Amino acid sequence: MTVVDAPSSLLAWSGGLGRLFRPVGYASDFDICEQFDPWLLQWRLAKTCPADLAAVSGLSEALRLVFTTVHARRAPVGVIGPRDATDDEYGMAESLGRLLAVHGLQMICGGMGGVMEAACKGHLQAGGAPVGLLPQDEWNSGNPYVAIPIATGIGAARNAIIARASIVLVAVGGGYGTLTEMAYGLHFNRLVLGLGKTPFVAGAVPCASPAEAISRVAGHVLERMNDPPATDQTGITKDR
Repeated sequence: MTVVDAPSSLLAWSGGLGRLFRPVGYASDFDICEQFDPWLLQWRLAKTCPADLAAVSGLSEALRLVFTTVHARRAPVGVIGPRDATDDEYGMAESLGRLLAVHGLQMICGGMGGVMEAACKGHLQAGGAPVGLLPQDEWNSGNPYVAIPIATGIGAARNAIIARASIVLVAVGGGYGTLTEMAYGLHFNRLVLGLGKTPFVAGAVPCASPAEAISRVAGHVLERMNDPPATDQTGITKDR
């Protein structure tokens, strides 16, 4: 059977099971349906469709429901950006971190100042536990809002690890360091989003607001993350 993604308007939540469902194909009923596995982060054919299904208002709300359940695997979303952030970038990153936490998403970043500090602050204050992959040798070298500090001692080389470890990268502003992380993310076939005055990089998706970034994260996780690897213009498959 070839399963076709249902539009977000057909997503439904079972409160009794704590699971997200969608009909198979574009049918408007739930005679045959799939459920989203919050541990494997993929859709699976359901044995039965529960009777208590309630419509979900959109992808962002569906994402929140999935990732605030007890047994969801919290693959991280990476937040990247400059240490010398502008006031606008700081505020945008803080809002982004807060929204990531509200939607139950794990956040990872470089753990230092500027955009990284702001995102950690928003995430921590909204109940999250932001991970900081620190370039220095000691766990306490990061910003005061890092809940899970990981000292690497490898300097800027940790940028590649952040890009590889994240299911989505969100850049807020940026300089050369951010550009390298964006390039790594695209090379590793990750969705890369840009907020504010993020440098243009072919393949990255600009977002007008943190809320739009969350919506795009939701669409990626719930609809496209398990698509086959993309290819570049030469037809060469990108690295996973």
